[in-house]
Amino acid sequence: MNLEILIIIVSAMYMLLYSLIILNLIPKKSQEKKESGDEKSNINCFSIIVAAKNEVKNLSRLISSLRNLNYPTDKFEVIISDDCSEDATYIEAKELSKDLNNFKIVKAEAKSFEGKRGALDFGISLATFPNIMITDADCVPEANWLRDYTEKFKRGYDFVFGIAPYFQTDRIVNKISCFENFRNFILSFSALNLNLPYTASARNFGFRKAAFQSAGGYKNTIETMSGDDDLLLREAIKNNLKIGAVTDPGSFVFSHSKETFKEYFIQRARHTQTSFHYLFKQKLFLLTWHLLNISFILSPLLSIIDIYFLIPFAIKIIFDLLTGVFYQKKFEYEFSTIEILYLQFLYEIFLIVHFFRAKFGRITWK
Repeated sequence: MNLEILIIIVSAMYMLLYSLIILNLIPKKSQEKKESGDEKSNINCFSIIVAAKNEVKNLSRLISSLRNLNYPTDKFEVIISDDCSEDATYIEAKELSKDLNNFKIVKAEAKSFEGKRGALDFGISLATFPNIMITDADCVPEANWLRDYTEKFKRGYDFVFGIAPYFQTDRIVNKISCFENFRNFILSFSALNLNLPYTASARNFGFRKAAFQSAGGYKNTIETMSGDDDLLLREAIKNNLKIGAVTDPGSFVFSHSKETFKEYFIQRARHTQTSFHYLFKQKLFLLTWHLLNISFILSPLLSIIDIYFLIPFAIKIIFDLLTGVFYQKKFEYEFSTIEILYLQFLYEIFLIVHFFRAKFGRITWK
């Protein structure tokens, strides 16, 4: 087989895989199990758990968004679990919620696990209601957040995750973070519909408390300091629990991206390190996809050997551009054509940087 034919075959395989991923952004209808009478009685009640460490500047916005949820206040509670903060997080949270009867502010001093997962676990142990929602202290859930998750839990899902965009600004770090977030959501929601879920944003994540306990809680997710969300999803897969997604407008959870390149690279290295502990089938899916994309975007470097190496590059540019144009609004983003082109290039190159930093660098938490 000559080189030109091989390039064409590999390009065709890439187009097929890309098309499969994009087509699987459309949620599939599935068989829904019926709830018993006892389950129906409290299936629409939620305990929202927030781990907060040195978050005094973000609490006002968080609590304001939670108190304005389009949901009956007797059907949800908010537990803010102070994770040994060194600022006035606990006092500020108490003050801001003093007139809100469905808010609890607690200190996670007797944690069973280190870091954020310990504070979350402590809050979950105090939860009154059967459905748990997780978000971060610097987040802003939209008004219909709980309402849209209710429908999923009514249909028998055990673990559910949603869309968590970053607020867009003119800073280059923010543009890179937003585009990376956009691309990751395309891949993660498509993977879910292909029966290969591998990641869930802890900013917009929910599960049945009973399912959380049956999966062992956080006790099997302690390989890394971060990754409590992805590794918990891994345990859900191991236990054959039902995983779904909420993509309805009005159910998004917004937050701010990192402000400096240093913070950005630390965050991404931590997340990449978590991926080393994914299941084999998850790793294989991600490895195949990312290696193809990186190879295609770097293929022009080999055009001095054969002009046919420009074909993979052209195909990738066309597919990436069409994907960005048609799907960005679905995830509450807006990129120009030029931005889609250069941010896609940076996204692929930074995947390599994140991998080597996670594999060989020293990962810090705070």
